Amino acid sequence: MLVAACMLAARFACATGQPPEPEPPPGCAAGERGPAYDYLVLIIDDVGNSRARGLRAISLPGNITYAVMPFTPFGEELALAAQQAGREVMLHAPMSTLEGSPLGEGGLTPELSREQFRQRLNAALEDVPNIRGVNNHMGSQLTQLRPQMAWLMQELRLRDLYFVDSRTSDLTVAATVAGEFRVPHLSRQVFLDNERNAVDIAARFEELVARAQEEGIAVGIGHPYGVTIDYLGEVLPTLEERGLRTLFVSQAIEKQGAQSRTSIPCSAM
Repeated sequence: MLVAACMLAARFACATGQPPEPEPPPGCAAGERGPAYDYLVLIIDDVGNSRARGLRAISLPGNITYAVMPFTPFGEELALAAQQAGREVMLHAPMSTLEGSPLGEGGLTPELSREQFRQRLNAALEDVPNIRGVNNHMGSQLTQLRPQMAWLMQELRLRDLYFVDSRTSDLTVAATVAGEFRVPHLSRQVFLDNERNAVDIAARFEELVARAQEEGIAVGIGHPYGVTIDYLGEVLPTLEERGLRTLFVSQAIEKQGAQSRTSIPCSAM
């Protein structure tokens, strides 16, 4: 029956010049679609130094991605906890800054040879379990350097990992180089908590929502600060009624080629 149906569909397409209309999703009447949603990609950076803060962040509802610092006291434990909770994990890779900020173990700097860079990066990638990708911790200097970004993307390509450019510099070339190496990538649009108070965090979150409503998908980064987690814990349960949903980074990358406003079948409600 399946073969016959396929042949019939092919004959229809040839006769009319148009593909056949798809069957409505289960539970939907013909021509009916589910509501259109806009999407927030929320990343919580700097996970790994505090067990309590990390676990509290992981308890947030929704498809949130957690960026775990390598070689931290609780990084492995929290990465496993996030994975067990059905969340997504990435490596939060320390990279050199224009100000010379301390990076801690595993920091990537311009002074490293290509082989040293590769070894240090791979050690960090191995330290955090179950990662789907990488984003930069700081990195206002390194993300401006095309050779080092090329070394990074070569390794991510080999491991089938994505990259998120945290955009700690307006002069970053990271996303551009990721594209050249065909590494799936996103770029941060809003930092939620540069100012650690509820009023500013709420304003930044609404800025993120506005970007999502305009573009279909918007990427925001926050941290496991108490005030940030408090605010997100209150606002995330209200997203559905505002026509919003959260996506993991990997899910957003899959949608990159889609229209900015996606129609969700009724059966996905």
